[in-house]
Amino acid sequence: MTLNPADQDFATRLRETVAPEVLRAPDPRHLEEPRGRYAGHGGLLALPRDVSEVSALVRAANAARVPVVPYGGGTGLVGGQIAPDGPAPLILSLERMSAIREVYPTENVLIAEAGAVLADVQAAARAHDRLFPLSLAAEGTARIGGNLSTNAGGTGVLRYGNARDLCLGLEAVLPDGRIWNGLSRLRKDNTGYDLKNLLIGAEGTLGVITAASLKLYPIPAVSGTALFMVPSPAAALDLLSLARDRVGDGVSAFELIHGQGLQFLDEVLPDIRQPFSESPGWCVLIEVGLARGLDPQAVLTDLFEDAVERGLCEDGLIAQSEAQRRDFWSVREHIPEANRRIGAVSSHDISVPISLIPEFLSRGKDLVASLGDYRLNAFGHMGDGNLHFNVFPPKGKSKQDYAGTPAAEVKRALHDLVHDMGGSVSAEHGIGRAKVEDLERYKDPVALEVMRVIKAALDPAGIMNPGAVLRS
Repeated sequence: MTLNPADQDFATRLRETVAPEVLRAPDPRHLEEPRGRYAGHGGLLALPRDVSEVSALVRAANAARVPVVPYGGGTGLVGGQIAPDGPAPLILSLERMSAIREVYPTENVLIAEAGAVLADVQAAARAHDRLFPLSLAAEGTARIGGNLSTNAGGTGVLRYGNARDLCLGLEAVLPDGRIWNGLSRLRKDNTGYDLKNLLIGAEGTLGVITAASLKLYPIPAVSGTALFMVPSPAAALDLLSLARDRVGDGVSAFELIHGQGLQFLDEVLPDIRQPFSESPGWCVLIEVGLARGLDPQAVLTDLFEDAVERGLCEDGLIAQSEAQRRDFWSVREHIPEANRRIGAVSSHDISVPISLIPEFLSRGKDLVASLGDYRLNAFGHMGDGNLHFNVFPPKGKSKQDYAGTPAAEVKRALHDLVHDMGGSVSAEHGIGRAKVEDLERYKDPVALEVMRVIKAALDPAGIMNPGAVLRS
């Protein structure tokens, strides 16, 4: 079905429906994305103040067959928030809808509007002595509606799950403008299809999330953080198993870090304090959160000593202060920035079954070596099977030297390997526009057809984020 641009005539009609201050010309920041891979365009920017205004805007767009691109914090890495082509869309930013509506500490529930910044949701939970455990590098900018729309992951998935696992209910506007009032606080509600999980991860293609009922948790009474040098990814996997045997769900994070990532930090971010005097081949960042009465320092020391005896660990550092803990995490959190400055030939957000991570890393290294002279940096959330496996040019060359066919060959070969090993080529970033072709290549055909049927049923005019997830 043909779509129409959000032109001046459409803007004039909209001003009869919503207040004039809701509408404006798009700001440049709404037409950009972090990696600079897409330059967007937009005919009109809408900044609604409540769900009724979202409803009015979407209803008008549906009637006029004008595409709608929902916009959260703009931190997505696969182009889901950017429309690079097609009719100029109505960009629907939720940034004015940022209220924390309610907190129910005894229920461990918080209700936030979709435009609430993730860090503000975390702070609102802490104000009630509770934890909202979704945590990622962009949490000072990312908004909870976008986190849910992309089913964001982050560092706490091992213990608490993805964004999907942290949501009890949603309020959303459907493509025809109807409001779905699904802000349930219930943990048991077995009354038919789970509509919230249809919208979570849909990247704005099935409707606009406007508010969410979120799960909170008790803040761990005590916590500890350590960096352990390991001889290999296989040893890291065994160390993870040992840690979980000893601490159970007290293991909050288990991050695998490759020595190449630490060398990149030395190369382009020398002010970041490095934990080891010489970069190890591999290390893991472990964080535990424990109940009152337990000693995290003792737990981590015992784990380290046991791991050394088993040959799983070569050296280690246990944070002795909050400042040292922040330094450890700073290393991990700055690796993506160092990667960006070096410039990757091809980046991959992948997952494989956890037990196959060592095999994937070995096969992936050999595969890349067979394709040319490259440097590899693999890091990520080993505890949930999600790795960022990125391929870089050798020193002295840039990613532009490998643009086009070489980069495409690397991506295809690695994604084929991931698929052959029962993995996913998009572990936590989503599909957006960058991975539509990958979805078509690797998704089960029946699942892909069901997705198209759902899209056609809920959005027959095809106005919701056209070109994202499913090809227009």
